[in-house]
Amino acid sequence: MLSHNQIWEALDRLAERHELTPSGLARRAGLDPTSFNKSKRLSADGRLRWPSTESIAKVLDATGASMEQFMAFMRADAGPSEQLVEQPVKQQESAFPQRGGSIPLLGFAQAGAGGFFDDGGFPAGQGWDVVEFPAAPSQKAGVYALEVQGESMMPLYRDGDVLIVEPGAQVRRNDRVVVRTNEGEVMAKVLLRQSPRSIELLSLNPEHPNRTLELSDVDWIARIIWASQ
Repeated sequence: MLSHNQIWEALDRLAERHELTPSGLARRAGLDPTSFNKSKRLSADGRLRWPSTESIAKVLDATGASMEQFMAFMRADAGPSEQLVEQPVKQQESAFPQRGGSIPLLGFAQAGAGGFFDDGGFPAGQGWDVVEFPAAPSQKAGVYALEVQGESMMPLYRDGDVLIVEPGAQVRRNDRVVVRTNEGEVMAKVLLRQSPRSIELLSLNPEHPNRTLELSDVDWIARIIWASQ
């Protein structure tokens, strides 16, 4: 009998096989980016949540894997030589095709709306443009760009400047960061202090107040690694 853990591990292994996160696998299959997140595998009351047969069918179609190959991922003792070797994998275009040094680009005003980021703060959904990045994206997986709109970040960042953001990168005191709150507010600040319960942020524009946020109110925080000037 198949177990709950085996099914989810098979999906995780299939994602890894295609160099995707669980969110990336869900996007490729045309599903909600959070469908396969670990937080969705148990209900609030602790009951097991199983992926639907329709979701699995869409994943197999999107990756070109057969049901036999998917079943092989459920076997704990299956080595690489036993997994996904029977048929060539059908290559699919990712949600954000990257040619050369291009990365996803979005305006700050749009970044606060829903559907543009997964629960890890990585770009998701439609509506992204692309911008050339002066370093190979393979060296900075998951980086994306935000375009400054308005004068709220003067004098450091002007309207039209492009900020390159690296989600998942470690943030330290005095780093320039982009923060998104659970209410959809997106801001660029300097990280002054982070405690187990809150973060203190310095405004780039002296006409705007500094901010202190409870971590429970923060959706994600990502480090700015480059900016056009």
